[in-house]
Amino acid sequence: MTARRKARKRAVDILFEADLRGTDALETAALRIAAADPPVPEYAVTLVEGVQSQRLRIDELIATYSEGWSLPRLPGVDRALLRLAIYELLWTDVPAAVVVDEAVELAKALSTEDSPRFVNGLLGRIALLGPSLRA
Repeated sequence: MTARRKARKRAVDILFEADLRGTDALETAALRIAAADPPVPEYAVTLVEGVQSQRLRIDELIATYSEGWSLPRLPGVDRALLRLAIYELLWTDVPAAVVVDEAVELAKALSTEDSPRFVNGLLGRIALLGPSLRA
C-alpha cells in the first residue's frame, strides 16, 4: 500500500469516527495524533483539515449529485470517502483519475457491495464538472 493510500485510509478513519460520534473532525484528528496508534501521516492531517474547511460545500455537492440518496441515508463510511475524494478532486492537484480510483478501492475494502459503483458514479459526475463546482 502506498504512503498516500495509507494516509487516505487514515483520513477516512478519522472522518468516519468524527461523523459517527458527532464530533469535530479536527478534534478527532488531534486525539488520534496524540495517541499515535496507529500513527497519523501528515497527508492524512492535510486531508482532514481540507475536508473540514470545505465541509458545507462538499456536503452540498454530495446532496446535489447523489441520485436517490440523501446525505444522512448514505452509509457513514461512504460519506467519509466521498467527502475526502471530493476535497481531493476540487481543492488539490491530484489527478481526477487517481482520486476516483483510490476512492473506489477504499469503498471496495471498507464499505458495502454496492458502494464502489455508487462512489465511482458520483465522483465521475463531479470530476466532469470540476473547477466550476468550487465556488
